[in-house]
Amino acid sequence: MKALVLAGGRGTRLRPITHTSAKQLVPVANKPVLFYGLESIRAAGITQVGIVVSDPRELLEPDRRTGELTTVLVNSQAEIRAAVGDGSAFGLEVTYIQQEAPLGLAHAVKISEDFMAGEPFVMYLGDNLIRDGIRMFVREFESEKPNAQILLAHVKTPQHFGVAELNGDRVVRLEEKPQHPKSDLALVGVYLFDRTVFDAVRAIQPSRRGELEITDAIQKLIDTGKRVRSHVITGWWKDTGKV
Repeated sequence: MKALVLAGGRGTRLRPITHTSAKQLVPVANKPVLFYGLESIRAAGITQVGIVVSDPRELLEPDRRTGELTTVLVNSQAEIRAAVGDGSAFGLEVTYIQQEAPLGLAHAVKISEDFMAGEPFVMYLGDNLIRDGIRMFVREFESEKPNAQILLAHVKTPQHFGVAELNGDRVVRLEEKPQHPKSDLALVGVYLFDRTVFDAVRAIQPSRRGELEITDAIQKLIDTGKRVRSHVITGWWKDTGKV
């Protein structure tokens, strides 16, 4: 099994912290949040990791003092590469996969197909913190052998998240930020897939925001008769995309 870690994005919701650092390198308890994910992956017995990074680009952003628009060079790729290197410090073998634009989580899966080479993989969003790690999650996937497995958590405001509707542990429907949620089970930023996910990401269309959504790809798996199961965590998790 391999891992795909997503470490792109501008981190605009974490301004002003991310004016000077990639959002995945913001420290939590004096350790970059990305490092927790890499350590969890290694603890689950996975050593081959593809890290999706964004191309350097110029953005127009307001100056913090004057409010005037100024050109800012965003090069989180260089920061991620400098911090993680070849992965040997974590006991990993890291390959960097460039995403030319923030085109969605399913697009990140799509461009990783050659790296995966037909193997199942865990996809881990690099700005997530999960107290109990992912070892049990991965062991369940290896034992049950579904086509996909998603990590879920009970939340108080499911309308702010992707929400899963279950039949036992089987996922029957996913809905992104529903006005009337069918459950309080929100998608956590960790997913497990076999090779069938690549057919799913090729079959979906961009959403209204112009991105290939991972929820649409998983729903495509469900709609085509693939087995998608769930694992509900009991410990806390944090999406550090916001302060």
